Amino acid sequence: MDVVTSLAERSGVSPARVAALRSEAEALYLGTRPKTRAAAGAAAHLFQGVPMHWMVDWSTPVPLVVAEATGARLTDVDGHGYDDFCLGDTAALFGHGPPPVAEAVSRQARRGLATMLPSPDAAAVGELLSARFGLPSWQVATTASDANRFALRVARAVTGRPRILVFDGAYHGAVDETFVGISANGRVTNRPGLLGEPRDLTLLARVVPFNDLDALETALADNTVACVITEPVMTNCAMVLPQPGFHEGLREITRRHGTLLLIDETHTLSTGPGGYTAAHALAPDLFVAGKAIAGGIPAAVWGMSAELAGRLESARAGAPSGHSGMGTTLSGSPLQLAALRATLEHVATDEAYVHMDALATRLEAGLAAAIAQAHLPWHVVRCGARVEVVRAPAPLINGGEAHGAHFAALEAAIHLALLVRGVLISPFHDMMLASPATTQAQVDNLIAATGDVIRRLVD
Repeated sequence: MDVVTSLAERSGVSPARVAALRSEAEALYLGTRPKTRAAAGAAAHLFQGVPMHWMVDWSTPVPLVVAEATGARLTDVDGHGYDDFCLGDTAALFGHGPPPVAEAVSRQARRGLATMLPSPDAAAVGELLSARFGLPSWQVATTASDANRFALRVARAVTGRPRILVFDGAYHGAVDETFVGISANGRVTNRPGLLGEPRDLTLLARVVPFNDLDALETALADNTVACVITEPVMTNCAMVLPQPGFHEGLREITRRHGTLLLIDETHTLSTGPGGYTAAHALAPDLFVAGKAIAGGIPAAVWGMSAELAGRLESARAGAPSGHSGMGTTLSGSPLQLAALRATLEHVATDEAYVHMDALATRLEAGLAAAIAQAHLPWHVVRCGARVEVVRAPAPLINGGEAHGAHFAALEAAIHLALLVRGVLISPFHDMMLASPATTQAQVDNLIAATGDVIRRLVD
């Protein structure tokens, strides 16, 4: 039995149905978007015709070109509108161009964009971050990748230890050491998709399965791991929730071995105003959030406990002057601070999260009902405003199970079929987000479109 047939059987649909759905959606997409097709040929001086190469990883035969993004709606260059549940893969979690952020950015643009010095918003941003996420000391970066790099450098500097630990299947941006995983034969290796990396990253990075506290205990036993970096919920694969007691055990084991704990909430800000950390009373030493934290403006933040901040001050005082390996020129800019303050004060509010959570609850129930009606071996999982269809009959435990729940051809066919029905979801897996701008009518439209697509696959 070939791999495609095996995956299809596990997913409850036939390869022929998947191919037919894809062919039908592709013909409709190409036949109704002449300006989109023309735009694909016009971008000859961009590698693969896009400003970032992963933009060709969508299911579309040629890239969708967005003319306008407002609230929870997109309009392409051909005038087709879409209910947007991808929301920039979380970057626009609070909707496209929230008015308070747009107004703050416009005001700041007239006062300067990059100065390498604090603006009057700096102190307010620090207070807002501390009150919201619980840690007392903060820094601003430009991306979550940068923030994670800087935080891991701090962890190594203050502990004197060389190694980090990452959970198999997790994603932490472009941080080199996190591109490691457990292969099908159980070996820990560099991830096969990582380009241009001559080093064996496993020399300084250890990998264990998510939710496996025994494996974590073993991996930290020699006291050479400076930091464990983790998402509180695995999100950049098929979603994996923490098992009861996992986070309590993770914190106890890391403390006992003198290992710092970094929680990366870039994707789990969907949980609530203070992220998963505040909602579940977690106690990280380091905290990172990016993407949505400034309402779509490139910015990220990383926070430290008071104890860790003191250790960092001592490490810096004992080092000669020169480059620390932390910071980029545009980090902490007045533009970022203005957007951060507007988002934290006026956009990512308690009221916004109540709205988002109610819509996500409705979406979760509607998708689950459509799946049950079709008798498919799938389920729906949710992390606050983040909802995902997982192509497995039961909740997943770790990254290996998440990898096994992917059927790329089926996902691509469904994504494109939804797109031509006026709905956009994440291109990488079946992730959907509800924003403050999302409406109940949009949620009901997504549920109806999903039901229609499922019927095309199984009837």
